[in-house]
Parts: sequence; C-alpha cells; structure tokens
Amino acid sequence: MRFPLLIALTATPCLAVDFVSEVRPIFERHCYECHGPDKQKSDYRLDIKSVALTGGEAHAPNIVPGKSASSPLFRFVSGEDKDLSMPPKSKLSSTEIETLKRWIDDGAVWPDSADKSKLEDKRDWWSFKRIKTNASGPAPSVDSFVRAKLAEKGLTSAPPADPRTLIRRLYFDLTGLPPTPAEIARYLPGLSAASTATGTYATLVDDLLASPRYGERWARHWLDVVHYGETHGYDKDKPRNQAWPYRDYVIRALNSDKPYARFIEEQIAGDVLHPGTTDGITALGFISAGPWDLIGHAEVPETKLDGKIARHLDRDDMVQNAIGTFCSLTVQCAQCHNHKFDPITQEDYYSLQAVFAAVDRTEVDYYPDDAVMQKFTTLQKERQTILATITAIETPLKAKAGDAYQALSKRIDGAADKAPSTNPNARPDFGFHSAIAREQDTVKWVQVDLGQSIEIQRIILKPCYDDYGGIGGGFGFPVRFKIETSDDPEFKSGVTLLWRKHDATFMNDFKNPGLTPFETNTAGDDGVKGRYVRVTAVKLAPRKNDYIFALAELEVYATKEGKNLAAGQPVISLDSIEAPPRWRRTNLTDGIAPEARSPEDKQKLIRERDALMLAQADPATRQKLTAARKQRDSIIAQIAALPAPGKVYAGAVHTGSGAFRGTGNEGGKPRVIHVLKRGDIKQPAKEVGPGSITALNELFGTPFRVNGESEGERRAALARWITDKNNALTWRSIVNRVWQHHFGRGLVETSNDFGRMGSTPTHPELLDWLAITFRDDLGGNLKRLHKLIVTSDTYRQSSESSPLANKSDATNQWLSHQNRRKLDAESIRDSILSVSGQLDLTMGGPSFQDFIIDKPQHSPHYEYHLHDPDDPKSHRRSIYRFIVRSQQQPFMTVMDCADPSMRVDKRNESLSPLQALALMNNGLTVAMARQFAERVRSEARTPEDQVKQAFHLAIARPPTSDELAPLVAYAQREGLENTCRVILNLNEFSFVD
Repeated sequence: MRFPLLIALTATPCLAVDFVSEVRPIFERHCYECHGPDKQKSDYRLDIKSVALTGGEAHAPNIVPGKSASSPLFRFVSGEDKDLSMPPKSKLSSTEIETLKRWIDDGAVWPDSADKSKLEDKRDWWSFKRIKTNASGPAPSVDSFVRAKLAEKGLTSAPPADPRTLIRRLYFDLTGLPPTPAEIARYLPGLSAASTATGTYATLVDDLLASPRYGERWARHWLDVVHYGETHGYDKDKPRNQAWPYRDYVIRALNSDKPYARFIEEQIAGDVLHPGTTDGITALGFISAGPWDLIGHAEVPETKLDGKIARHLDRDDMVQNAIGTFCSLTVQCAQCHNHKFDPITQEDYYSLQAVFAAVDRTEVDYYPDDAVMQKFTTLQKERQTILATITAIETPLKAKAGDAYQALSKRIDGAADKAPSTNPNARPDFGFHSAIAREQDTVKWVQVDLGQSIEIQRIILKPCYDDYGGIGGGFGFPVRFKIETSDDPEFKSGVTLLWRKHDATFMNDFKNPGLTPFETNTAGDDGVKGRYVRVTAVKLAPRKNDYIFALAELEVYATKEGKNLAAGQPVISLDSIEAPPRWRRTNLTDGIAPEARSPEDKQKLIRERDALMLAQADPATRQKLTAARKQRDSIIAQIAALPAPGKVYAGAVHTGSGAFRGTGNEGGKPRVIHVLKRGDIKQPAKEVGPGSITALNELFGTPFRVNGESEGERRAALARWITDKNNALTWRSIVNRVWQHHFGRGLVETSNDFGRMGSTPTHPELLDWLAITFRDDLGGNLKRLHKLIVTSDTYRQSSESSPLANKSDATNQWLSHQNRRKLDAESIRDSILSVSGQLDLTMGGPSFQDFIIDKPQHSPHYEYHLHDPDDPKSHRRSIYRFIVRSQQQPFMTVMDCADPSMRVDKRNESLSPLQALALMNNGLTVAMARQFAERVRSEARTPEDQVKQAFHLAIARPPTSDELAPLVAYAQREGLENTCRVILNLNEFSFVD
C-alpha cells in the first residue's frame, strides 16, 4: 500500500506561487523602501502591477512573464548580474529567490486587485483639461468673477483709487514711465474716484496703449521670460552684437498689436510660415535668446563627447524656451526619465529636441524693409532651385569624366596655398616668428615704425611658408587678430582700430590663408592715421603641441598704387625666436615673402576641368546646362545688387567649418536624436523623430503634423501645435502672464509651471473666461486684453486694505484691493532719467553699453565702474541697455533686475539697505540729481516753487505743507541738487499704489 501512495505523491504537480501571500511580502520587505509608494528610484515601483511589469527607466520591462532568465529584476536579486545587485542593503534568501523564479516562470500572475497603491492619473489636473466655454446667463466680466469669490470668502472690494493714483498706476503699468505734470493736467479734470471705465479714463488707456512706449515696457516683461541677453554666457562670455534686432522685433510686434498666434508662429518658424517678411526672420532670435557655450560649440567638434553635450544642452534650452514660455510646462524634467508629475514622457521630450535638431545659434541675413526682404527671399529660393538643377545635370557628367576630373579638382583645391616649387622660400629669410606659447589664447604682437604719422589706405599681411609639421603655406598665421595704428609706440592712447574685416579676424576664427596675402583697406572718412602699425594676435596658430605667431611681411600703403611705406622700417615685438637669418624681426619689412600660384593659374585649371566635364555631354544637355548657368549668374547678380543686409543672431541652419560646422554643409539635414538613458549622452537608446506631448494631443485634440521633409517644417508643426485653438495651455498661459503684471501676481502664481508641482488658479473660472475671451472675442490682441483688465473695477481699486482682509487674506489672493508694488529696476532708472529731463526716447538699433570692456581677447571683463553716467549715449530707455550675462549691471542687480541666464517669469521684489544706498550714491543718481536740479531751476524761480516742481515731477502730485517746509529748508541749507537726491530717494518715487 505504501508504494502506490509514494507514486501518487511524486506525480502531484507543485502548486502555483500565490502573489498575495508569497511574492508581495518579499517586495514589501526588501523593495518598497526604494520602489514603493513613497519613493520610486529609476521611475520603477513594485506596488503597482502596470509599472512593475512594464516600467523602469533603464531596463524595462523588468519582469518578463514566463522567462525569469530574461527578467532584469530576477537577475538583479539573484546576483546573476555582477554589475547591479539588488536590494543594495540586504539580500534575498535562497528561498525567496526561488519563489520569485517560480512566480515569473509560471507567468508572473498578479491579480489586479492585489495592487498596494493606486497609480495617480497624471493627466487629471486643471491645466490639462479643455477650457470651459462661457457660462450662460448674465454676461460675465472680470468684476463678476472677482466679486463672487470675495462674497464666498466674506470679503468686499476696496473703494476706487483716487484719480492721480490711477493715472500714475496706468502710466507705469502700460509705459513704464512716470506721467509728466502736463499729462496729469490733461487727464485729471475728466476723472473722478467714481468714474467708470468709459470717457476720459478709457481715452487715457487708449492713448497709453497707442504710445510707442507701451511696446518698450511690455517687451521687457517678455524678454525676461525668454532669458534674452546680449552675451553668450558660460566661460567665454563674448558679446552677441547682433542680438538686438530680436529685441526690436518684440517691441515692434507689441506696438502693432500683432495677433498672439502669429507672434508665436514667427518666433518658432517665421521663416517657414511667414516667408519674405522681416519679422519672419528677426523673430527667430527667440530660439537663440538664451545662453550659448562658445567653447563647447566653436572650439570642440560635434564628434567629441563635450561637443555632443554642448549641443544637447543647447537643444534643451530651445525646448525649454518654447514649451515653458508659451505653454508654461516644465518639460525639461523629462530628459532623464518620464516626468515625475506631469504626463510628459522621456520620448516626448526628445521628440521636442528633434524639432530643433538642425538649427544652431548663428547670424542670419535680413532686410529691415519687407519689400526688399521679399525680393531677397524669392531670389534665394530661385538660386537654390537652379543650383539643384545644375547639380543634377553636372553630377553624372563628373562621374563620366572620371579620374581626370578628380585630379584637376585636387589641383584646383590646392592652387591657392601651394607654391610653384617644393620650397617657395627662395631665400632663408623666412619672416618674423614669435616665441612659442603653450596656450592658444596667449596674446602676441608685432609692430612697425613708419617714421612719421601718415594716413593709411591699406595694409597687407603676407603669410609664411614652412614644412614644419606639414603646415606649409600660412605657417603661423594667427587664427584671431586685430590691426591697429597709433602715434603712441606703447598703444596706450590715440589707438585707431582698422575695423574693416575686423569681425572676420577677431570675432571669428580666420581660416588659414595658405600663401594668399591678407589685405584690409580703409576709406577716406575712416580717419585712419598713425606712425606705428601693430598686429595683435589673440588666438595663435596651432603647431605640434604648442602655438605660434608668424608673418612673412607687413606692408603699409598710403595710396592705392603707392609704394610700401613699411619697407625697411624698424620692427619691435612682444617677443621673437630670432634665429638669423630665419625668423628675425627685420624679416617682417625686408620685402621677401613666398609666393603662391597666381589666381590666373587657378582659373585656367577651372576652365580646363569644366571643358573636360562638358565634353561628356550631348548637345541638348550642354545647352540645358548653359541656360541654367546663365540663369544662376543672373540671380547672383540680382542678389549682389541689393543693399547690404543686416544680421540678426537667431536660431537657424548654420553653415560653418572647423568645430562649429552646423548642418548647413549637409543641406540643413536634422541631426539624429535618440532617447538618452538617464539623460546620459553616452547611453543613446531609441531614435525619435519630431513630435510634441503625446498625452496633450489626446486630451486637447491637437495633432502634431510635419508637412514635408525640410527642417523648417518641424518647427512649423510645433508652432501650429502650440497655437492650436484647443491647446488650453497656450491661451491660459498668456492671459495669466498679463494679469500678473497688472496685479503683481498671476491668477496662477507659478506662471512658468502649470503642472502638478505648480499652483492652482485662485479664480479658475476667471482664468478660463479670460483665455476664451482673448482667443475668440479679442482675436488674440494683447492691447484689447490690457484694456479689458485695466478698465475693470478690480484693477481700479485702491491699494488700501481692510483689517478683515489683512487678517483672512494677507497675500490678497482674492483681490479685495489693488496691490502696492515696487517699481522694477528699469522703471526706476528710466524715471530718474525722465524727471531729470535727460531721457533719450530714440527707439531701436544697437544697444548702448554702460560699461567698458577689458580683456576682450579671452573672457571679457565688463567694467561698469569705468562708465561715465553723464554720457548721453547711455540715457536711452533701459530696454535698449546691452544685457551682459556673467557680470550684470550692479545698480540694476541691486534693484532686482532679472538674471538673463535664467527664464524669469516673476522678478524678486526685495527691500534692502543696498537699494537705499544705490539710490542715494550711485553715479547715475548723483549725475541725474544735478541735471534734475538744473531742470527745475529753469522751470521755477523761488526755492519753494522749485521744490514743488521737483516733487510734482517725481511723485506726480504736489507736496503737502508738512512735506514742503522741511524740503525747502533743506534746499536752502544743502542746495537744490541734494534736495533732488532726497526726492529721488522717497519711497513714493519707487513704488506705485
């Protein structure tokens, strides 16, 4: 009997592993600490079935049902993976490991009811819901929503502000400048504390919105958000001298009340969606507004790791700027893993990077006149088309010409930098050679004494030739340099820069010229005159493991056909290797230089090669090619006949050489973009194409479609997605930003983050009503939105708060009164200039610099203390100030100016002793107080009238008797200038009620 029973027992199959009683306790004991409801390392958790089976950043899926050997989780806990052992603090027992193995091999059965936690739906959030349509019933308004909320909270509205306060409030809100006494006198009679939003008040609002000062004021808010700056930032914070056309575009767009959708389209893809327009090009400065790593792009090739990292970070900035500015989402949080809080996957993020995969920050040609811009754009397109036609005809002909064609091409490519003999130096007097340097940015200089001060028309630098290191022609020719002249041999005073070609040689790497002489000329009105001519190299030529500076000859001419005035003249330099007869200083002016093959020889080779190619063509093909070339030459001639274009620093396809090649050499073909595991450039995973945020496409019904293969169509698709009528984020974001600048805080306090880590709206119905009204009823016109807000009773309230409001709503989020606000740094500075009568209202153009640049060769030092505050060129509005990233203007920084390296949605509003000291003692304040005093002296005679006028100009009201008497006494004792300084330091001057 025992034997059959034993057979029966061994034939019985093992029972299946129960998840609830056997597996889940293992997870609870060993795994929940790092992968449970409170913490999810690597975006992985074992308390929820769907995540456990499919989730995880680096190894998903971590559990493969039926295959424990293929399941990363099992390999980690069993110790089979030697590089990663889990859990890190304790180890599973052999029994527990066997249990997990059996469970996975049996199919990893996990009942849906066995989850310990519930997975939160990231999409279930106020900002990811569609905008609600306007409710039926009485017509809603700003005030109806605010009053309803106040009633709900047991609060009441404050009374209207007095007319003077309203006038000053509106002037600063809409123009950023104080009202003049004349302007107050113009509007004050028609206003009363109880006046409605019509009549004189509405006229005042319309006048201010029509003022060009409006665009200057609100452009500053916009430039904060897009982190606009005029230097690159990072280590080598070089000037970005062509950034200002984008700033002018923003001012122009706001003043013209451009529909917001078009405003967005132009900044992301204006060249595609609005071709042939000035704004369609200059607006692309938005893409390039942020910081840029000069070293990582211009000095490190894209093939190197550091170069790849620099370009990854560059695209990240473009993505952040586009989605953060227009949609108020922190999409950048998804570059290392799926967004922890919002419905943004890592693949979404890299799909957005792919939108910008072909563009770089570069200078782009544009014309300030739309008609010329349209003609230029048309000609460029025609040129590209005809060049493609010529290439299509010539390519098979070149292939037929074979090796003979290739051999001629090589000879042509080398014609400019190869000499007619093996060694073109017929004599050993090679030229001048500096001492050898270990660092490429070591500064070297050499100069010639002409014997007397002369007017200079042109200067020629002839390159050296040497076989050392295989460099040959152009040996030692500097990569970056400048040419200057002076009557001072030490070049400490009276220095004149030969500015022609300066950008090509000093602001950019100058390509090795081979043996082609470098020539720069001057015009009669340049006024270039001097006794000494100096060449300063700031980036030396590479040799082998070191850097040098060498020139064969320096020639100076006073006339076009005259003699070389530098011939035989004395030469001095910072240093020299002096190895006679080679490399002496005197070699620089001895008239001996190697010669390259002549241009005529090169053209002869080109004609020979072309004839070889044409010989392969039949008559019809030859005729077709001739006609295409004729058309090409005509188009090129028409482009050349256009006036010289301007340049804007923008996001576009860059065509370069060396480390910073860009994608232009490949026709603007976008770079390949991969999802990066943990955001690590060394761990590329899945390749992705351009896209948007998948979850929002479904929630809002906003498809992302790329129409075509060109890189610009990717950006156009993103622009269309953002401006889609159903993209609720876009319309909520902009009305919230505008509201914030009128009330000091937004309806959503986190203006840059509408995600789950941001704030919820205090008045959600009002926010959606404003978004719908702005989008549909106001046609996306910002000026109409401003008027809607500032004509409301809510905006026109007094800033005096009730005791109840102070107790129950200390931050005034329910808007029972207006907020008293400190003026921003620009408004304070502009007000000081305005009341002193020195404000220059010239609009547009290059920015003024309130600093002196020291050490521009490597990392410039921006020395603000060397600037003269009385210089009238710096008395323009602050919007036109040159914005430096690394060294911000001290006075503006103390006054809470925005950091241009960061995207600033809301500035700090601090109060500190430094601000009082700056307002009292800053050089600008002292200088303008003197001008202020001169102004009031010219406008009033008696000390009392002068103080009254100064007070009225600065504060927009007459002084009370209690204020007037001590100020008059102070003026009589300390002088009017010091009294003006006191008035500029009054709290009322720096605040608006």
